[in-house]
Amino acid sequence: MSWSQSLVKLATYEVETRQTRLAEIAGRLADARMRLALLHAEGEAEALRAREDAAAAWYLVGYGAGLRLRKAAVRAQIDAIEVEELGARDALSQAFEEQKKYEHVVEAARVVAAKEIRRRENAELDEVGMQAARRNTNVA
Repeated sequence: MSWSQSLVKLATYEVETRQTRLAEIAGRLADARMRLALLHAEGEAEALRAREDAAAAWYLVGYGAGLRLRKAAVRAQIDAIEVEELGARDALSQAFEEQKKYEHVVEAARVVAAKEIRRRENAELDEVGMQAARRNTNVA
């Protein structure tokens, strides 16, 4: 394996690693958003219960304060995860750029090598043709 192929493999591995990281972050973000939705639903259910039961209504104020704190904590987690996701997306796009650069270098090297092979083949064919022409002039 040539050095250029090794670079492309390493760059591909880096892209795959960063894609995996981004998927993990997206999963955590979805979980956090689901927790927030559950907290909203839980708050609505508790408010409904307080309307139906007078004893539960006494506790609704304290419950509401606690629920606001839990929602704020989950929102803070969501904000932090979104910032992390943004950084992971930037890192992934940089990894893609690096991979494309290496692939471009490999392709350019392949084209140069193919041109050199054609040049040598043409030189060999020219030499064979010259030798045949010399033989034909010597025979006549």
